[in-house]
Amino acid sequence: MSEQPLNPSTAAAPDDASADTAPPGPTPTGSTAADEAAALRAASFERARRLRMEPRFPGGPAADPAGSHHERRIRSFQPRRSRVTTGQQDALERLWPKWGLDIDGQRVLDLAELFDGLPVVLEIGFGMGEATAQMAADDPGTGILAVDVHTPGQGNLLGLADKAGSTNVRVANGDAVILLREMLAPESLDGLRVYFPDPWPKARHHKRRLIQPEFLDLVAPVLRPGAVVHCATDWEPYAEQMLEVLTAHPRFANTAADGGYAPRPAFRPLTRFEGQGLDKGHVVHDLLFARV
Repeated sequence: MSEQPLNPSTAAAPDDASADTAPPGPTPTGSTAADEAAALRAASFERARRLRMEPRFPGGPAADPAGSHHERRIRSFQPRRSRVTTGQQDALERLWPKWGLDIDGQRVLDLAELFDGLPVVLEIGFGMGEATAQMAADDPGTGILAVDVHTPGQGNLLGLADKAGSTNVRVANGDAVILLREMLAPESLDGLRVYFPDPWPKARHHKRRLIQPEFLDLVAPVLRPGAVVHCATDWEPYAEQMLEVLTAHPRFANTAADGGYAPRPAFRPLTRFEGQGLDKGHVVHDLLFARV
């Protein structure tokens, strides 16, 4: 996933009025010219930042909901914007005001109000939303707070839920770390699902993997005792890391009797992505750990 490149046409131009009133003299050189160039670059950056924060569609998900009021850090994702179909755009415009929310880090969510009193599980990274929509339809008594940054997927999930008549899905746009740290009350979640996260296979990128001790430190306080963290991956080295990290954390206990991987639960659908991995000979591992 990658951000859209900065469009040179959006760069801020010099203020003509200021230029007209500037005192006469020779063209600035040396440090003065460098200072002006730096000021123009700063203005261009600020304009681009504001544009990135604007919703792609009126009333839709913001491009950068947390803005600049949270620290810069290595993230486990990269925001991406790809082509949105007419159906996805229609779903975003119709349903985002009702079922969507931006992760801005500025409020604590009242999940009981948001989901009409249903128990709520958090799903981080739902792709195009097919599996999430199916789980929501199969279990209408559980609310699913589904987080992703992929605009077409957000629209697709909203459309699928609407078509199925499911009212127990809410789509959150932005950084799941900010959501966990700033916007969820203690012991407010009944589960966490992380299915097929980016494995970041290169060794130098392993620090970007989502399932790390620091991430679990954020997760544990917002889960109710007994709530289950359910991870799935078809990337063997990442599965091994997940098992090691979850096993070592004092707030989680493996539900598998042998202390290893668990069979795929019936409630987790076989996704298109998973099917592609199986066709390539990949082995899918499920991990289910209860919060203690």
